[in-house]
Amino acid sequence: MKAAVIPAVRSKWEVKEIPTPEVGPNQVLIKIHASGLCYTDVHVTEGLLPEKWLPKFPCTIGHEPVGEIVAVGAGVRTRKVKDRVGVPWLQASCGRCEWCLRKKPEFCRESMGTGGALPGGHAEFMLAYADATMLLPDKLTYEQAAPIFCAGYTVWSGLRIADPKPHERIAVLGIGGLGHLAVQYAKAAGFETIGITHSPDKKKLIKELGADDVCDSGEALGRAGGADVILATSNSYKATAEAIKGLRPDGRLILMGLDNEPLMLGGEILAKRIKIITSIQNGPEYLYEALDYAAKGKVKVMAETYPLAQIAKAYERVSNGEVRFRAVITN
Repeated sequence: MKAAVIPAVRSKWEVKEIPTPEVGPNQVLIKIHASGLCYTDVHVTEGLLPEKWLPKFPCTIGHEPVGEIVAVGAGVRTRKVKDRVGVPWLQASCGRCEWCLRKKPEFCRESMGTGGALPGGHAEFMLAYADATMLLPDKLTYEQAAPIFCAGYTVWSGLRIADPKPHERIAVLGIGGLGHLAVQYAKAAGFETIGITHSPDKKKLIKELGADDVCDSGEALGRAGGADVILATSNSYKATAEAIKGLRPDGRLILMGLDNEPLMLGGEILAKRIKIITSIQNGPEYLYEALDYAAKGKVKVMAETYPLAQIAKAYERVSNGEVRFRAVITN
C-alpha cells in the first residue's frame, strides 16, 4: 500500500510503498477514504510534543482517519466488514490503573494514540482496535467526517466540559481550523456566540458561520457585555491571556490551543473567580454528539482536499498557516 512516511524528526514527508498490515485479534483493517491533516501533525514532525505522544521514526501519522472496514480480526463482535468508521486519537490503554478504572483512559500513562504509538491514517489502509472505532452517521461524507475526529471532537468536548447554562454567552478565540467549528457548535447548541479575531477579513465569515457578534480583543468583548465561557482555540497564549479580560465573573476559560510559550495570567482571574480548564477529547459520548451535529447539517467543515500523492504539499500549507480551515487527504 501507499503511505506518507516521515523518515525522521524535522524531515520531509515521502509517499512510499510499504506492506499492507495484517489484521490481528480485536483489530479491524480500514481502507482509508479520508484523513484529516491537523496542525498537531506539524508538532509531531518537528518533535515538539511530550515524548509519550511522539511516534518512533520512521512513521506514518494522521489522527483523523475515516474509511470502510475491509477485514476483522479474531474476537471482534461489534464491527463488521463494510462498516463506515472513524478512529479518534485514543485507541487503547492499560485498563488497570486508577484512571482506566474510573473510565477516564485519556489520563492513562500507557495509553496508545492513533498516529502516535500506533500507525496513523495518512495511508491507503490502517489497523485499529475495533472497540476504539466510531460508526459514522449514514448522511455524513468521509471528507466531512474526518476533521470531526480531532478538531470537531476537541471543541465540542471543550464546550461540554465548560458546562454552560441557559442564557450564558460563549466566545470563541482563534477562528481557524478549530475555531470555525467551535462557533458552529456553540450556535447549534443554542448559545449566544461571539467570535474574537484580530483579522478584519474574517469578520464577515464569522457572522456567516452563525456568530451573533465579532470582537477584535478581550477588552472589546468586555465592553460588549463579556462572555461566560471562552473557547480558546488559538495557538497564541498571548492572545489567550488578553482574551481573559472579556470573561464575566465566574467565567471559564477552556484552553485547547497549544503554544510553546508560557501562559501569563493577571490578577483579574482572582477578582472574577475565573476557572481555567484544559480540555482534550473527553470521551466517546461527545464524539457521537459532534458527529451527529455534522450529520444533521448544523456544523460544516471548511476544508481543502488533496490526494495522498500531494500530501507533502498539503503539509507545507498547513505548516505555513495557509490552509482555511482544514486540510483533508483523500484516497
